Amino acid sequence: MPTETEAALGRLIERYIALCHQQLDSLPIQAYDPAWISPCQVGEPDAQGMIYWQPVARTTEADFSGLERALETEIHPDIKSFYGSFWCEVLDAEAEEGGFTLIQVWNPDDFDRLAENILGHAFVKQRINAPLTIFFACTDEDDFILSVENDTGKVVLENPGDLPIREVASSLPEFLNRVEQVVKRENHDELDGG
Repeated sequence: MPTETEAALGRLIERYIALCHQQLDSLPIQAYDPAWISPCQVGEPDAQGMIYWQPVARTTEADFSGLERALETEIHPDIKSFYGSFWCEVLDAEAEEGGFTLIQVWNPDDFDRLAENILGHAFVKQRINAPLTIFFACTDEDDFILSVENDTGKVVLENPGDLPIREVASSLPEFLNRVEQVVKRENHDELDGG
């Protein structure tokens, strides 16, 4: 049985892929990097070095135990579900507050990189005596991110290194259920030859 976060993210992903088919008449596409392989990749790269991709449900749970030991706390279940349910490229979206990009995990090495970034973010929070937050999206406004408060599960807008600016939603599933997908055309110009 999927968690509320996994179900909300799954519905968002389905809408994103449907929008790509509607607007681009294809799956999402990106530059192929043989050193950065993902279970998401579909088929072989084309003559221009581009490859289609599609989010894939993970078959094994993501292991947050090392991060939890380093932080000496348990990671909020919504974050575990958000980062641990799918292999996926970042997803562009919008909410009433503005545009943002949902961070996702492309492959196991990407997960390790994410854990290191979360740890760095957490150490900054400790240094300023702020409650632990864990980011999940970059906003279209420079220097602002969307995060989950680890203790409460609330979604907050913040500038890394500062206290949260304001609450955006009471939970991550609530937030994910109200966002709209966006397919940024500049990410797919390669379909038209640049």
